[in-house]
Amino acid sequence: METISRTGWHPLLCDPIGERESRRELRRTGLARQTDCGRTMVIDKGLGWHAFSDLIETSGDYMDCIKLGFGTSALYDEDLLASKIRLARRRGIRIMPGGTLLETAVRHGVEEAFLERVCQMGYDTIEVSDGTIELPRADRDALIKAGLRRSLQVYTEYGKKTDGFRIDLDALAATAEADWEAGAELVSIEARESGVGVGLFDSEGRCSDDELETIRRRFGDLSRFLWEAPQKQQQLALLRKLGLNVNLGNIQPTDVLTLEAMRRGLRSDTFPAAVALEAAVVFDYVI
Repeated sequence: METISRTGWHPLLCDPIGERESRRELRRTGLARQTDCGRTMVIDKGLGWHAFSDLIETSGDYMDCIKLGFGTSALYDEDLLASKIRLARRRGIRIMPGGTLLETAVRHGVEEAFLERVCQMGYDTIEVSDGTIELPRADRDALIKAGLRRSLQVYTEYGKKTDGFRIDLDALAATAEADWEAGAELVSIEARESGVGVGLFDSEGRCSDDELETIRRRFGDLSRFLWEAPQKQQQLALLRKLGLNVNLGNIQPTDVLTLEAMRRGLRSDTFPAAVALEAAVVFDYVI
């Protein structure tokens, strides 16, 4: 008898490359590490209830975390915000406020009030960043540990939100290693919601292959990094260079299924024949 996937389609039609479906199923059942399957973090910049619930219904199986961008969490009607958080968590999707809101709390000295409200509303994850402020190392460590004490998952972010910010390899290494030591789960690489003129991306949103290769050689295992890549060509570049299970963030809600299709070889860009052309780069990371 022919095996049928959980969606009813033949498994080879659901996952032609054969990397995603089995990994995600193992992770759903708790038999695989989070790092075994590339994560997708979605940025929500203000979806209403119907759009948000539609997103969960259509794409919930392919999202791992939703970030309510920058400081928007503080602007929602309380009942609407609570409903969005509950729906995401019921589907097994992590949800967090944007790092800028915590940076605002730091600037005004109300970090404890921020964390208290995060827990009160039901968030399960926070992002510790310094994209718009200066945050001493000791204070960054303290925020990471404060989140962990409240049973929150902690992501951190490396990079500034200023136009023209470029990655400093030594600074990235020092920041990431200290963040992991303090208990952070993932370190994201800043690219803002535009993906233009910041981090890996130039003023036209193109990925710096040389810079990416330098980072790859420095760290080797990149499974604890999450790459903000809001544009489709950026996602494709990272999939080709770092493998189909690379962690990607700041994905637009309308692009979740598109990204998952690219990860599985269900779009021409990563169709199995096209992936074979990249085998020397890609399969070094996904086997």
